[in-house]
Amino acid sequence: MTASTYADLYHRMAADIDAERESVLDLLSPAPSVRAVVAKLLRERTFAYPLSVLPLIVHAAETGSPAPALPLTVVHDLWWTTACRLDDLADSPDGQETADPEVNQTLLAIVAAGTPLPLLIVQTLRVPGPIRAALSAEVARCWVAAAEGQLRDIEGEAVTATRSSVRNTYLGKSGAPFAMITAMAARLAGAEERRVAGWRSFGEVFGLIWQLFNDQEDILSGRFEDLRNGTVTYLLACCLEQAPPDSARRLTDLHSAAKSSAPARSALTRELLAPAVLATYTQHCEELQRRAHRILDELGGTEEYLTLLRDLVDQASRVLLRTDTAA
Repeated sequence: MTASTYADLYHRMAADIDAERESVLDLLSPAPSVRAVVAKLLRERTFAYPLSVLPLIVHAAETGSPAPALPLTVVHDLWWTTACRLDDLADSPDGQETADPEVNQTLLAIVAAGTPLPLLIVQTLRVPGPIRAALSAEVARCWVAAAEGQLRDIEGEAVTATRSSVRNTYLGKSGAPFAMITAMAARLAGAEERRVAGWRSFGEVFGLIWQLFNDQEDILSGRFEDLRNGTVTYLLACCLEQAPPDSARRLTDLHSAAKSSAPARSALTRELLAPAVLATYTQHCEELQRRAHRILDELGGTEEYLTLLRDLVDQASRVLLRTDTAA
């Protein structure tokens, strides 16, 4: 049965993905308490978009078969589950209360699920030793690059923000994990280094696209978590770069106030959704979309699965924000 979208592929293989997750948890059976807290962590974190199929699609684009990459769907879910849970703790006003047993339990689950378990998954793969070593290195590199991006995000200041500085932050916090999983899928498929590098580049670009999509969803959903947390987004950088000095100072003041003030969040959102700002934002999304398509065209592969990737890129690249969103 041919899948027409990445979501179709997920639904077709959801039972296999769930079974693989249970199998992976059994790797922790010698430590039953650890297994329990990691299972709880995975159970409590669900994702609206089933991007865990991304390594399946990349592997199938190389070989025509998605199934051998099932272990990597769990690596992908583990990475994003732990990264998002860490983010939740960092953003929570009482998240630093480490005397809380529940917080300690969550932190231990994050530590176990974030790096040791993905590495255990890699060690169980029936591939030559050098490939296992290369897959393990992908996991380690990703965590270092993503930590750098997250630290830049935490330390980001609106007064010094530029589109370039935010893009570099996004390359770490979102580009690195997608680059990791696409490169791992290509390596598992036996691709040569040139193609692995190409798939890593695709993952990096897609990570930027997905972060921009996620930023939009934060506004469209009305959560405004980025404004509540003082996050410096690409949309904010677009707005600041276009503003004259006096207006820029007002914008940075609004950004600071928006952490605790609903009127400030509303006022800043109206500025972020001004036509000129959205035009710049849209142009960047379209540039990334074209770049992702170029990489896929250059890579080539099984057309059925390349089509799924092109569709995924096109869906994520859409700019859904409108000036009247802030009304």
